[in-house]
Amino acid sequence: MKRFLNSFVHAFEGIIRTIKEERNIKIHLLAVIVVISMGLIYKISIVEWMICLVLFGLVISTEIINTSIERAVDLISKEKSDLAKMAKDAAAGAVLVNAIISAIIAGIIWIPKIF
Repeated sequence: MKRFLNSFVHAFEGIIRTIKEERNIKIHLLAVIVVISMGLIYKISIVEWMICLVLFGLVISTEIINTSIERAVDLISKEKSDLAKMAKDAAAGAVLVNAIISAIIAGIIWIPKIF
């Protein structure tokens, strides 16, 4: 049981450290706060809340995975390498894809409510 609980402690440590050290996750979290605030103001539906929550999870989790890949590559590859660059760029690209799709879906949800 202790090992099981420690796995949660380590996971939360990873989340907290990523938030403390990574600028982009702070930007994503600010977007989460804005969307939650707008959701409360515009009284979005349960389905819209569920969509927003899934998108929050996708973007934040891929940002955390991106950070872990970047750190692992930096640990393994001390000098410049095309393979290291590709790994880091691809991980960042995964975050960007999720962020773009999330922004498009946000537009579909919010534009009719605001205008």
